[in-house]
Amino acid sequence: MRFKHLVKPLSGLFRSEAPPALPPPAIAVPTAAAAADVRGLEEASIEEPQELARLVVEGSSSHARQLAAQRIEDPAELKRLLKLVRGKDKNVYKIIKQKCDLLGAAEKRIAQIETDVAAACASLERHSHRIYDAIYEPSFRHFDERWRALEDQAPHEVRDRAHRAIERCREIIAGHFRLMEDQAKKKTHQASLLAAREEATLKAAEEARRRSDAEAVAAEEAAKLREAGEKARAEKLAAEALALGRIGALIGKAHGALREGDTGRAPGLRRAIQEKLAMLPAVPPHVASQVRELDVKLNELKEWKDYAVAPKRARLIEEMESLIGSPQEPQALADRIKHLQEEWKTISKGIVIDSEADWQRFHQASQTAYQPCRAHFEAQSRLRQENLEKREAVIERLRAFESSQNSELPDWRAIATVLREAPREWRRYSPVDRAAGRRVLAEFDASMGRLQTRLDSWHAQNAEQKKSLIQRAQHLRAQADGRDAVDAVKRLQQLWKETGAAARDQERQLWEEFREQCDAVYQKRQQAHAEYTSGLESSKQQAVALCEEVERFAALTGPALLEGPGRIAPWRAAFESLGEMPHADQRGLHARFERALDLVQSSVSRQKAHDRERSVADLLEAGRLIQAFGWAVARDGAAVAREELKLAAEAFIAGVPRWPKGAPQALKDAWLAAGAAAEAKGAAHEKALRMLCIRSEILTDEPTPPEDQALRREYQVQRLVQHMGRPGDARADDLDALALEWVRVGPAPPQAHESLLGRFLRCRIKRPPQPLPRADRPREFH
Repeated sequence: MRFKHLVKPLSGLFRSEAPPALPPPAIAVPTAAAAADVRGLEEASIEEPQELARLVVEGSSSHARQLAAQRIEDPAELKRLLKLVRGKDKNVYKIIKQKCDLLGAAEKRIAQIETDVAAACASLERHSHRIYDAIYEPSFRHFDERWRALEDQAPHEVRDRAHRAIERCREIIAGHFRLMEDQAKKKTHQASLLAAREEATLKAAEEARRRSDAEAVAAEEAAKLREAGEKARAEKLAAEALALGRIGALIGKAHGALREGDTGRAPGLRRAIQEKLAMLPAVPPHVASQVRELDVKLNELKEWKDYAVAPKRARLIEEMESLIGSPQEPQALADRIKHLQEEWKTISKGIVIDSEADWQRFHQASQTAYQPCRAHFEAQSRLRQENLEKREAVIERLRAFESSQNSELPDWRAIATVLREAPREWRRYSPVDRAAGRRVLAEFDASMGRLQTRLDSWHAQNAEQKKSLIQRAQHLRAQADGRDAVDAVKRLQQLWKETGAAARDQERQLWEEFREQCDAVYQKRQQAHAEYTSGLESSKQQAVALCEEVERFAALTGPALLEGPGRIAPWRAAFESLGEMPHADQRGLHARFERALDLVQSSVSRQKAHDRERSVADLLEAGRLIQAFGWAVARDGAAVAREELKLAAEAFIAGVPRWPKGAPQALKDAWLAAGAAAEAKGAAHEKALRMLCIRSEILTDEPTPPEDQALRREYQVQRLVQHMGRPGDARADDLDALALEWVRVGPAPPQAHESLLGRFLRCRIKRPPQPLPRADRPREFH
């Protein structure tokens, strides 16, 4: 609520008790257009608000713009012009800012009155809904007195509310007294005349005592409220007196600054004085006179300073213009331009005379001179930013690589490659900003340190294992059975191959020691040559038999095939335990065995996909049967027919051997929806099914029938708006999830349901095939 009837005319606010605006400075040689504008403003021939606003912004001289600014009174226009003249004309900006500040102070006073009136009315309304007690009447008198003090400043609707609340309070008080009288009358008829007189006497005395106590409490509360009000008024008067004392002290300091010729400090004191004046409800005449005297002296001193600094400004302009096209280095040139700009700011503090032309010339020269610096610094900044982004990308790739190598079998070769190549790439992206560079370098060093620590630990562990193999090979040299010794050496050699590399400076030495021990054992190889050859052939036959067994298993179908993943590890362990085979056959048998294992995995994947698709088809068929039962319930069909449909659905569900994940809950929801089905909801259920068809068609890139094209566009637009400005939704549509939603949708008309189910199933049939599992392979650092 706004109290417009309390707002004084803006012209009165700006022309009465407020400090006068700064007098406009004299213009030495005004142009003809400027003189015409000034003459029109002084003779009051220009009164149109639009024309005054135009002169404030586009006036030919500062004098004309200031006169026009003093004539503007519309609050909205003042606020609009304040933004337009900011940074263009300081004197005009000060005039409009001063008027806006006075307007803001007036609005604050009005808002405070509005708050007080609303609080007083709310207190009365709340009190009118309370139950009568001992302090009800004194509290009402306090609230009523508070309202009477503000009633003249309240609008009609608030007055009406307050009057209604006052009437309700008075009715409650009168009702209380009437109730007390009625109770006294009833009690006088319940006893004998003597007892009634005695009781009446006692009750009257008690009532008098209670009323006396209540009046005493009310009087005490009223005294406290009066004391608080007097204290608040005293504090307000003290605050105003303190503010006037501070204003006087600031005026004295401002005069002292003017006597010292300090035009930089004096305007700041003048602004502080204006802030203190805005806090006063009214400015005393003697204070307003002192402020006007201070403004006159301040303008005189500023005009004198303008005259004194004019040659310095001309020198700065010449120096700045001489820097245009300078062959200096960009950094030195930028430092010189900044120094001249700081010197310009120093000598321009407190200037009143309009120096817009000088400033524009100086500013244009500085912009032109700085152009080579800007291009140089922008290029350097872009290069540093690009290098920083590239280094951050390296760190991001390092983090991703680290996370990918946190498994039990990291790719140690890839880790070594990263430790060698990443620092080279890092050094290529230089220079970068120092602060940002330190941050990303710390992250880079930490990541590289973690990888190096892991690699060093792995190398040390491998070196210890290889030393243990060397010791075991030394023991085999003294073994009597040469065949067993050779077999043991072969096992040690296999373990050596399976053991990872040691550090580069240790690997060669360890290998030489191990080979020396193995060569000594192999000198007995001639003694077991026949047995060794037989062993190779036996391993070959076992490998062939194992390959044939795996190939036969891959040709199976149904549940027996699903045991394949659990048998792959034993098969592989059995194949790897066969030992050496003839060199000519070893590679071929190994490839055949791997092909057989891949064939088993492919067959298992196809079988699982078939079983999964079958379970979803069973789910949709169960949903179709449940919805047929639900539609019969919605149409209030015959009880026998509904029971038959229900039994058919339950029989089908009981005969399904396997359901997809989430199907039991979906079927439970479908039964609940079918049991509470209503024919009026059929259209909404049909629309939900259409939306599921559209989502399936979008997911599988299938065309949508013409009658649903508008619905598809609406859904796509809605989805685009929801995901705008955010990363991709991790919960994107999935055909299996859509099937669960399909089952949960309530019953729809059978013909529409059958047609939409056909569309939905076509999308499932035409969806792209699921990718087969990829063979494990080492990851590379990218």
